[in-house]
Amino acid sequence: MTNSGGDLDTLRRVTDRLRANIERVISGKTEVVDTAIVVLLAEGHLLIEDVPGVGKTMLSKALARSIDGTVRRIQFTPDLLPSDVTGVSIYNRTTGAFEFRPGGVFANIVVGDEINRASPKTQSALLECMEEKQVTVDNVTWPLEQPFMVVATQNPVEMEGTYALPEAQRDRFMAKVSMGYPVEEAELAVLQGHTSANPLDDLAPVTSADEIRRMIAAVNQVYVSPTVQRYAVALATATRTSPHLLLGASPRATLHLVRAAKATAAVAGRDYVLPDDLVRLAPQVVAHRLLPSIEATMSALDTTAILATIINQVPIPDAGRA
Repeated sequence: MTNSGGDLDTLRRVTDRLRANIERVISGKTEVVDTAIVVLLAEGHLLIEDVPGVGKTMLSKALARSIDGTVRRIQFTPDLLPSDVTGVSIYNRTTGAFEFRPGGVFANIVVGDEINRASPKTQSALLECMEEKQVTVDNVTWPLEQPFMVVATQNPVEMEGTYALPEAQRDRFMAKVSMGYPVEEAELAVLQGHTSANPLDDLAPVTSADEIRRMIAAVNQVYVSPTVQRYAVALATATRTSPHLLLGASPRATLHLVRAAKATAAVAGRDYVLPDDLVRLAPQVVAHRLLPSIEATMSALDTTAILATIINQVPIPDAGRA
């Protein structure tokens, strides 16, 4: 293995700084904050779903401001156009040529606020950039600067004025998390610290885009044994054959699960992935991609509960470095 202990020590110090900085704004949500950091280091994208007012946008902005890189915010609305997201070619009468004006996705961290309030056509404008980290407009392809991460918030689909995300869009988000309501002490802290000033105003970067790129390179060196790889495939295969699911996990889901597990191992100071990493991450990485059967829906079984049953049925191997 080419990953050194020094790389992992540096990575852990940086992630500790990131976590502490974000938690100056978001109190009592360490697990959600850790998932956001893991997704960043795994070169994925994060979907945050919950009811209005629980801190979804605050979390995404806090993560973006903690990194000294470029940040763009896109407010998704019903009248938002795909060109607002990707960019558009404008004819310049002075030069007699078309000039490309970049859209909101041209940044290291893109905050997509209330993504499911835009039409499916506009949501689909994100498909290429999220998967291939590039944008094609008028047959010209423009690469996106690395690191590149979309942090999108959405309200529950049953709320008024929302559209369900297309399956292809959901599958491009590495993880989906829910903020949940704060505990009483955390909500009191919000009242004490957020009523006189916006805590985001005092939030300064604690790392740089260059340092994040080095951390991503270190995560990529984390070892995944053949046994752990087979276990990841076994979990995905079990979702595809489950009678409770109309749509199982895609190969992209398997890849995202392993990449997130590598980042989790690195943050924990390990240079190898354990099967337990996959078990712990599966609800956040896999569940949002699944579609329950009609019978499961009528029985009030959601995809998280179905996935938990599947995980219990697939034998966990004894493997790490082996």
